[in-house]
Amino acid sequence: MYMVKCSKDGKFEKGQLSRYGNIELSPSAGVLNYGQGLFEGTKAYRKQDGGLLLFRPDQNAIRMKIGADRMCMPSPSIDQFVDAVKQTAVANKRWVPPPGKGSLYIRPLLMGSGPVLGLAPAPEYTFLVYASPVGNYFKEGLAPLNLHVEDEYHRASRGGAGGVKTISNYAPVLKAITRAKNRGFSDVLYLDSVNKKYLEEVSSCNIFIVKGNVISTPATMGTILPGITRKSIIEIAQDLGYEVEERVISVDELANVDEVFCTGSAVVVASVGSITYQDKRIEYRTGAHSVSRKLHSTLIGIQMGLIEDKKGWTVEIH
Repeated sequence: MYMVKCSKDGKFEKGQLSRYGNIELSPSAGVLNYGQGLFEGTKAYRKQDGGLLLFRPDQNAIRMKIGADRMCMPSPSIDQFVDAVKQTAVANKRWVPPPGKGSLYIRPLLMGSGPVLGLAPAPEYTFLVYASPVGNYFKEGLAPLNLHVEDEYHRASRGGAGGVKTISNYAPVLKAITRAKNRGFSDVLYLDSVNKKYLEEVSSCNIFIVKGNVISTPATMGTILPGITRKSIIEIAQDLGYEVEERVISVDELANVDEVFCTGSAVVVASVGSITYQDKRIEYRTGAHSVSRKLHSTLIGIQMGLIEDKKGWTVEIH
């Protein structure tokens, strides 16, 4: 894993690789007491020739900088972030699954590691990057997801930190996810906290709906995480001739669409087979001829080096 601490002047020093292992923290570390932490998620894919490809790591670096500003934290430069991800991927190269068998998930983590007892930004910060080989995010594999619309708990509210990838966004959704999974659902789809009728996102991914040639996704207005896969899929869909809208989407629209899918670094593109809202289940088109399968094939093709990357999205490392 890669680790670097931030000096008092807010500048990160030169990072070091070390064996994956436990880290030592003060009991009064800002991250432990006040949740002052951010994380990112990206992947390394193995090409047919054995080389490794990263996918848009600069976008993760930019998103971390925006999140760090919101959480009153210094952050590594874009170059330092990307270099840390590259070093971690190369150091873990033997753990990258063969082509088509999975990927190496890379987790950059920024946290207030310095001791602080009063509510204030921590005096020291640690940036670290670790990795793990992964297969499919959902236990269903490539089978369609079955989502449950959550109308009691909310993921984020206006003026909060729902639009950045802070660690404090994730524990509050565990209650809703656990309840949904116990009832046989894959995950939870959240509604906005003000009107309780507009789609926001799924616990760890963005959502899209398809009607004819039009693909729509909720606009990111501070409560929704602006996903890098989301951004990439919007561009790919436009290139393939679809009309893409970022707008407010009412939960009532779910009854009248052809297809629904989710996007995220972990899930990539996952088709949704059904959504249940207030005990009413709506089913959607899935399978080989679905829009989501076409988008998934194109994106994965670029990420794995099987389709020519004309956008400069992939970074090759050896």
